[in-house]
Amino acid sequence: MTASSTNSIRILDIRYGTSVDGVGLRTSLYCAGCENRCPGCHNPQSWDEAGGEPVAVGELFDRIVEAEMNVTFTGGDPMLHPEGFTELARRLHAQTPYTIWCYTGYTFEELLHHPARRALLETVDVLVDGRFVEAERDRSLRFRGSRNQRILDVRRSLERGEAVLLELD
Repeated sequence: MTASSTNSIRILDIRYGTSVDGVGLRTSLYCAGCENRCPGCHNPQSWDEAGGEPVAVGELFDRIVEAEMNVTFTGGDPMLHPEGFTELARRLHAQTPYTIWCYTGYTFEELLHHPARRALLETVDVLVDGRFVEAERDRSLRFRGSRNQRILDVRRSLERGEAVLLELD
């Protein structure tokens, strides 16, 4: 069961012009709900699936288009809302040039075996995967919190059937 429908997603916050959730200035959508509840998580207030407010996918689309920036799905864990985020990502790709990053505590390999989550995976450009591991914490890393987490080129990963790291400048 997921915490959203295809019509809305429970959103805790929308940040415009952030540069910490992916390359360049981005609009970041912070959704509610995370099953992983990683010790040391920087955003434990996002764990509650009933948190935030339901926001219609159409409204999220309009806000993103108005901001004219690339997009990041984060949370919580967007993979708890695969239908809503998949609908949003498909609309964005059909009508905008924006790249979509997605943060999840699940690994690429885990997502491949869950049909709804795989559908979302297939709509994003970059995946930052893996649970936050406090013992692997490294503040010098770009766009991730612990060394076990990976930044993946989703298209190439799907083509090869294995995780392919994104080459960052």
